Amino acid sequence: MSDPRNVAHAKKVEQEKEHHKPTSAAASKPKKRSKAAAGADQNDAKEPALAPAEAVKTERVPGEAEKSAVVLSKLREMEFHSRANIETLAGLTLTIEDELKQKEFSDPIGELYSAQEGFHTKIAMLIEKYAAKCDDLKPSS
Repeated sequence: MSDPRNVAHAKKVEQEKEHHKPTSAAASKPKKRSKAAAGADQNDAKEPALAPAEAVKTERVPGEAEKSAVVLSKLREMEFHSRANIETLAGLTLTIEDELKQKEFSDPIGELYSAQEGFHTKIAMLIEKYAAKCDDLKPSS
């Protein structure tokens, strides 16, 4: 199974390539429209309010699932770094207390450890909830 960060990055790169494709000069010029056509477009803009409520609820913003996957991968990366920070702080605590005998710094390091542990717990819960949301956004096959 591939890393979701790599998958999300590949999708983002693909989208950027599609977005930045060069177009011909004729395609980039805006087309002139008559006032009657512009008025018809304004009337069309009012009609979607009459759409059934069920259809509106199931509509998805294009690319929402991909963008959400990118956010999820960034959250997971933050969790990974948080775990690494906890391990580093634990190692520093041992070094300061046992090897260097600098007891006056063990309390501040312990406070940092507690704060980082709290952050790690909260981001893990957020990731769990956000992953469920991302699963809901995936198109049904």
